[in-house]
Order: sequence, then C-alpha cells, then structure tokens
Amino acid sequence: MNNSLSGLPSLAGEYALGGDLVDQYQTKGHIRLNGLCSTEEVAAFRDVIYRAETRLNRERRPLEERDTYGKAFLQTMNLWTADEDVKAFVFARRFAQVASKLMGVSGVRLYHDQSLNKEAGGGHTPWHQDYYYWPLDTAHTITMWMPLVDITPEMGTLTFASASHKEGYLGPLEISDQSEAVFDSMVAERGFTLDHTGAMRAGDATFHSGTTLHCAPGNRGTYNREVMTIIYFADGTMVMDPDNPNRESDLGNWLPGLKPGMPAASILNPLLYP
Repeated sequence: MNNSLSGLPSLAGEYALGGDLVDQYQTKGHIRLNGLCSTEEVAAFRDVIYRAETRLNRERRPLEERDTYGKAFLQTMNLWTADEDVKAFVFARRFAQVASKLMGVSGVRLYHDQSLNKEAGGGHTPWHQDYYYWPLDTAHTITMWMPLVDITPEMGTLTFASASHKEGYLGPLEISDQSEAVFDSMVAERGFTLDHTGAMRAGDATFHSGTTLHCAPGNRGTYNREVMTIIYFADGTMVMDPDNPNRESDLGNWLPGLKPGMPAASILNPLLYP
C-alpha cells in the first residue's frame, strides 16, 4: 500500500448544501453539484487516482473484442484499499456529508469506490439501476459521480430518468443490451423526464439514488472520460439475501464475512459520516 499522502489537499471542509438542493434530489432522485472540488483539489487527486487505476486495472482486450458492458468503461474498484492517497479522496468527509444530507440519514458507510474510465471511442452505458448489484436492504443508497477532467456531452456524460427512483427496484437486469431495451421502453411508456447532465468541469459532481435509472452515450471525444465514483449507504442497513449472481458476488467482495440479516458493516464499510 502506498503511504505517501504528501502534498494532497484536505477534503474535510463541508459543502454548502441548501435545503432546496436536498428537496430537488429527493424529488428527482439525482442532483448536480458544481464545484464540489476545486480545480486544484481535483488536479492533485486526479494524478494519484490515474496512477492507481492504471496499476490495478487488468483489462487488456481491445475495444472490439469486448461485450457491451466491457466497451462502456474501464472499471477499477476499491482503489482505496491499495493506495493511501486514493483513500484520502474516498474517505473525504465533504463527500460523505453531502451523501448523508441528500438522503436525509444521520450517517453513511462506504460501499465501495470505482473509477469509470470511458475510453475515447468507447461504447455507450445502457440504461440500468445500480441497486441491482447491491445486497443492501435499504432504499437509502447513493452514488457520487465526479469527472477528474473537463468533459463534454460527446464524451459520455450521464442522462437520468427523473423520479424513476420512486418506482423502486425494477428487477434483475444487469447492464446489458437487454437492460437498454427494457428500460428504454419503460422510460418512454412511463413518461419520465430526461435530465442530461451536459458538460461538466473537473470537480463538479452528480449524486444519484441506487434506484434511479440512468445511462450515458459512448465517448466520441478525443481523450478518455476519467470519472471517480463513491457509493454510500445509510448506517444501520442490513445485508439482504442475494437474489441474483451479481449480488452474491458483491456480498463476498464488498461485504466480506457478512451474511444475510447481519448489519452491513464489514471492515470494508467504514462509517464516513458523521
């Protein structure tokens, strides 16, 4: 584990989050927050995250040899366990405070982090619900999605189906051509308003509920869409009995040693706020 931590900015200060933004998140199931990190902060952490994901990612196949999921992004999870500098970013009190207030809960635990590097020329991210993957018995889950470089819509910024989180869990559909077809039809049939994130500066962020439907186009830009995400859930959540292979896998990987009915509080799920 890298233990340098040298010269990295502190992310302890709180973000001014008004009640109107909390109301917007709870109504729509997603929110955009500009300037969650300053230009200087995100630049410093972009370097350490990039080095860690480059070292840890094992995907070596060219794009044309991958399936739809594999073409969507290079995905590297739980970087914080391998690098102390990345840990300083993932454990940031500022981010966890926002997650807690948006969900209206008293405390949040870490589920896992993941870098999502959509390569130049990379494919679209199909419509999906993140919650399909998580064996967490709660409606209080949330993902922070932060670009580490300036990005344009052509590079694959997110589209949300607003208020779709109120429909709850919509079934066992992993990110795939099938989820794209089923949820695309559902979005049209139920008349969800589509909110396109648009261009984002490095350090801006979106937060979305685990049951909010979302997707992203392919990267038609000339450089990679580098994004870091952090997933949080409410403190006090219990582990559910996994009902699909991906939830079974997540139980072993991100909730090690735990069984259904136990508190979701393994060594990999520290309390990050308060």
